[in-house]
Amino acid sequence: MASATETYSAFHSASLSDPEDFWLAEAQKIQWFKAPSRALDGQPPFSRWFTDGETNLCLNAVDRWAASQPDTNALLFVSGETGEEQSFTYADLYREVNGWAALLRGLDVSVGDRVLIYMPMIPEAVFAMLACARIGAIHAVVFGGFASGALAARIDDAQPKIIVSTDAGRRMGQVIAYRPLLEGALEISTHRPDHIVTVDRGLVPFEREPRDVDARAALEVHAGEKIDPVPLPASHPSYILYTSGTTGRPKGVQRDTGGYAVALRSSMDHIYCGGPGDTMLTASDIGWVVGHSYIVYGPLLAGMTTIMFEGAPTHPDPGVMWRIVDRHRVRLMFTSPTALRVLRKSGEAPLSGVDLSSLKTIFVAGEPLDAPTVNWWRSTTGAAVIDNYWQTETGWPVLALCRGVAELQPKEGSPGLPVYGYDVQLVHEDTGEVVGPDEKGLLTIAPPLPPGTLTTLWRNDGQYEKTYFIELGGRQLYSTFDWAIRDGDGYITLLGRSDDIINVAGHRLGTREIEEVLNAQKGVSESAVVGVSDPIKGEVPVAFVVLKPECAASDDLKIRLNQAVRARIGAIASVHELHVISALPKTRSGKIVRRLLKAICENTEPGELTTLEDPMIVDDLIRTVRRGRQSIA
Repeated sequence: MASATETYSAFHSASLSDPEDFWLAEAQKIQWFKAPSRALDGQPPFSRWFTDGETNLCLNAVDRWAASQPDTNALLFVSGETGEEQSFTYADLYREVNGWAALLRGLDVSVGDRVLIYMPMIPEAVFAMLACARIGAIHAVVFGGFASGALAARIDDAQPKIIVSTDAGRRMGQVIAYRPLLEGALEISTHRPDHIVTVDRGLVPFEREPRDVDARAALEVHAGEKIDPVPLPASHPSYILYTSGTTGRPKGVQRDTGGYAVALRSSMDHIYCGGPGDTMLTASDIGWVVGHSYIVYGPLLAGMTTIMFEGAPTHPDPGVMWRIVDRHRVRLMFTSPTALRVLRKSGEAPLSGVDLSSLKTIFVAGEPLDAPTVNWWRSTTGAAVIDNYWQTETGWPVLALCRGVAELQPKEGSPGLPVYGYDVQLVHEDTGEVVGPDEKGLLTIAPPLPPGTLTTLWRNDGQYEKTYFIELGGRQLYSTFDWAIRDGDGYITLLGRSDDIINVAGHRLGTREIEEVLNAQKGVSESAVVGVSDPIKGEVPVAFVVLKPECAASDDLKIRLNQAVRARIGAIASVHELHVISALPKTRSGKIVRRLLKAICENTEPGELTTLEDPMIVDDLIRTVRRGRQSIA
């Protein structure tokens, strides 16, 4: 009898050796207006999936299940802030989404128009997303933690016809005003939307303008209307999701319709092992890719019940998530390593009196998962803790344990094996040659990328190819920008980034984006930001700033600089430490040696430094960091 690894290896090999048959078989799991006759078209890097097929994401996420299981819960909204709970069956979801689709149609939104959604974690955000999918509009959801500057950049790039927003959200007992941030963004941006549709929660007063549309009043006008889902080519863009870029400019990842539906539906069978009758709690935000794929689309495509949670996992207390698991008999949970580490600090007391027998698997992604956290949660909850690795760009896992295919066992520190459809290759950074077992290599994917991954960057095919595809050894490869090693069994372990993206509590941030904010402030000559390991958040940004001669270092200056970062990008980009230095470490060619700054902060070896223009700077940097940390302490 074949081992689990051998069984999965054969499955994975089939997906690469015969992608036509493999993916056409997977495509039968969703509904089509016109079934595709072929799987793959185009030439890498611009591969296209199921191009002669026509389908609709909303048809598969809502209508299909409203017809077969109308009384089954589709969406449960739970607020950790107010204690409020709302349940929506598939019949309810069908009604709500039709209302929003009619609202958008009434504002002249049609196929291909962009709708920017700037919302907290409330049901109306999901309704708006699904309504866009229903009528063929392209939604661009922006994380509610972003400030006006970051929001303005996304408005200008997406050029939405409509913006859907709210007056405010709630987090950790505080009201977070959205409307002032949106108004601030519209003052900065050059693009002007036709209308702003606002869900008024009565939390923050605001002045209405002629372009404002009250969502509740408009929905009453359209109550009872039915809008048929539009048959869309499989290659039609379903959404744009912005991710931090190495140039400081956010990149608009563009996803298709048919390939994304097939990939997510397939992943629910083979990776997450969920279907009708199961409840999934994904503790993320719809502004991130995990929220798109595994709060909204993935569970609904599989006919499951998905839980939308408003709040933080520790508010009003560290037991809030586990009470939800108990009360709603959650079978699958998806969260971040940071959340598990934070909750672990509270010990077992929050789990006292809570029945977690329904919970079978806790999935985590977004950052490395440490063994002590895994072992503690496994022993405490009795659930399997399974890591997986992917990116905003890929839309679904690249590395995972496909336990719907074979009973694969986890290995400490590894997110698992390459997922079917991904030809993952660890290669030498200079030659492009595949490295051997236990040798460090750049984690790449040989084209074509599988269904569900990005098809391009919004309105920027050239930047898409330039950013993600590298030529090594005469081959074109998609680069994840991550270092990794593979063991003798094929399990892959991530070692770190090869670019300047840092991972703060599962959120990807571009250090250049933070540097641009710092460099624009009065008195700042130049800066460098590095990601430094943190036991709770995984990484935190640490800034090194060189001031102009007329500007003196002070605590007030450091506060002002950090406030500028928070105002421009958002609280998630808050600088953990800010050190004022006389000069940045640079090579003779003028390149900033960021690995030296990172090594000093983490007290590790920086590696070869013979190209430093001024070797004497190292001791000065070490002293500055030590003094700064002593001052904080």
